[in-house]
Amino acid sequence: MISLVVLAAGMSTRFGENKMLYLIDGEPMVRRVVKAALSSSVDEVIVVVGFEAEKVKEALKGLKCVIVENLDYAIGGQSSSVRCGVRHVKDDAEAVMILPGDVAFIDPSIINKVVEEYRSKSAKIAVASYKGKPGHPILFDRTLIPEILKIDEAGYGLKAVVNRHKADVVYVEADTPNVLLDVDRKADLSRRS
Repeated sequence: MISLVVLAAGMSTRFGENKMLYLIDGEPMVRRVVKAALSSSVDEVIVVVGFEAEKVKEALKGLKCVIVENLDYAIGGQSSSVRCGVRHVKDDAEAVMILPGDVAFIDPSIINKVVEEYRSKSAKIAVASYKGKPGHPILFDRTLIPEILKIDEAGYGLKAVVNRHKADVVYVEADTPNVLLDVDRKADLSRRS
């Protein structure tokens, strides 16, 4: 069983408004990302909300995902959202995948490819990449969950976990740079491939 955690709790300071609610092709960004996750081969999708939680929950209405609220989103940064989501992963999950909610143009096929490579290569970590550059999503074997639950922003969050296990990382080459595109500013939307 693979659990996927979508991080959708941030305040979108650089974007100028809540980017999770920003409409792309008529649909809120967070809904697009969660629908892609639900269309993939993962077994469970957990969405971590925080900033404007009720509005984000409304944007996800009708989707078969688990929604959890990170009450520390404003002070704990993205690491607190990762910890919050991972704490809700089912006990029988073999791995957990982390996907920021602003990777707006993620395709289910990329998610599936990361899962396939993780399983076929018995990797501890599988990272979507494009032309050798790491992107999203990132999948972690369940043996790393205790480490993930200890991350914080001061210790470089998930990057620190990946760096500690460099020898056990598989990079999964995507055929699109969209795995590198997290939307921080409205101008980033024009970089979609």
